[in-house]
Amino acid sequence: MNGAFDWAAHSPLTGLFLTLLAYRMALALNRRCHGHPLTNSVLIGIVLVVTALMVTGISYDQYMQGARFIHLLLGPATVALAVPLYDNFARLKKNAGVLSVALIIGACAGIASGGLLGMLAGLPRPVLLSLLPRSVTTPIAMGIAEQIGGIPSLAAACVIFTGIAGAAMLNMLKKRFPHLDDVTIGFATGIAAHGVGTARALQYSETAGAFSGLAMGLNGVVTAVLVPIFCSLLHI
Repeated sequence: MNGAFDWAAHSPLTGLFLTLLAYRMALALNRRCHGHPLTNSVLIGIVLVVTALMVTGISYDQYMQGARFIHLLLGPATVALAVPLYDNFARLKKNAGVLSVALIIGACAGIASGGLLGMLAGLPRPVLLSLLPRSVTTPIAMGIAEQIGGIPSLAAACVIFTGIAGAAMLNMLKKRFPHLDDVTIGFATGIAAHGVGTARALQYSETAGAFSGLAMGLNGVVTAVLVPIFCSLLHI
């Protein structure tokens, strides 16, 4: 029995199976609850995977031997967002000016809110610096945090939390402002909630997902430029 468990713990198939199973269970729960924000599939999936690892004693490194196969699909999935964006190229040209202004304002708001709240809370400098890139996708946020003296792993955790919160608020945002179109909803979601928000926006509509993916990519570039400037201005 112990031999079988040891084999399963070290098998790459275990991490892969566990990830897929957790996601399917989380997705089923979310649908059963009619998309309630507290049953966000990413949040529930994370809780299920963490619980399983704690109960079985499987280490994160052992889990990632299989989960990395899914992780590798993140790049192609992001690139694939160019397809619906191409289909909406006319809308992109029409709204390019407004979207550029929204991108700059959104990036500044994401950086400043994390920095100012962290300063008011009296957080240590490494923790504070880890909050600044919380609104961009995980690989970029970790790189920014490492360059400015933050904690990459903490930055990744902040990114995931921000993405889940942003995705959960998408339905409430649409209900509160029913006049907003898919372009506006998608672009705002991509700026504030990066990849997790983009996945939720794609469930809402193809157009919203396309512009969310665009905003996610552009916000990563803009934030990488603006974060050092904010650190200088706020004397962090």
